[in-house]
Amino acid sequence: MAIEDQVPTHSGFHAKSTGDEIVADIDLTGKTAIVTGGYSGIGLETVRCLAKRGASVIVPVRSPDKAKENLADIEGNISTAPMDLADLKSVQEFGQSMGSSLNQLDLLINNAGIMACPEARVGPGWESQFGVNHMGHFALTKALMPLLTKTAGARVVALSSTAHKITDILWDDIQFETAEYDKWKAYGQAKTANALFANGLSRRLKDAGGLAFSVHPGGIFTPLQRHLPQEEMIAMGWLEENGEPSEMAKQGFKTPEQGASTTLWAATSAKLDGKPGVYCENCDIAAQTEEDSPTARFSGVNAHACSDDSAERLWKISEDLLDSA
Repeated sequence: MAIEDQVPTHSGFHAKSTGDEIVADIDLTGKTAIVTGGYSGIGLETVRCLAKRGASVIVPVRSPDKAKENLADIEGNISTAPMDLADLKSVQEFGQSMGSSLNQLDLLINNAGIMACPEARVGPGWESQFGVNHMGHFALTKALMPLLTKTAGARVVALSSTAHKITDILWDDIQFETAEYDKWKAYGQAKTANALFANGLSRRLKDAGGLAFSVHPGGIFTPLQRHLPQEEMIAMGWLEENGEPSEMAKQGFKTPEQGASTTLWAATSAKLDGKPGVYCENCDIAAQTEEDSPTARFSGVNAHACSDDSAERLWKISEDLLDSA
């Protein structure tokens, strides 16, 4: 699970493969999946593909009306239950409800998240991006562990991002209690945490035969950008002055159908058997970042997101934070 394990499998898929292509030959009948953030963006597409192949999909929802509207046209066995990742009580209640109503949990897709938002606090005062993207999913996964460990071949997929390259965990000031808040550094820390979480979780699922992976879905225009002003996206080169996607974005960004593909590949591919905790992108295991490459900012995985020692350190910190919440 160290950086040396980041060796592509030559999966046969690519950056612009769609979710439908990934699962075309896969039968998920009898499987149960939970997908956080499953009623918008790439989460919605992930739910659609899983349900289309026969899985029973449960979507935790913070906005029931929006979820009902967005999920209305998707065929298959899909249900919802209330949960807010920023509210630990609701996370625990969701976990307890699933524990009492399900006999198995084959797939847990920790897809929901917030990005580059103004400074806010959740739970007992956690910085919101770390609190929602990492701690909310950490609490959820812990609550669902009894189901995951009794389900043969269970898989957990944590959505990370190439933004992990921005920073390692800010070990001395995770909650921005002393340093000035930086929305992108906070996001980068949360995405590094997502990758380290999958690394640490993989060891805790090993005895039960389960696997955990992290994935970078790619750049996609979704509601994830809702906190970014248009002028900032123009400055970043994502949009033209008229608000339309830039040529760079047209070439490099993915559609939601393509953005869900790496998640679905990590959730279902036999090529990942025996390769716990790896970080994936473009429907394959990501290679180590080549520091001198012109694409180093956008592809590959940095060593700090693949460190077993860091994963264990973060796991302990996360458990302590949860225990004291």
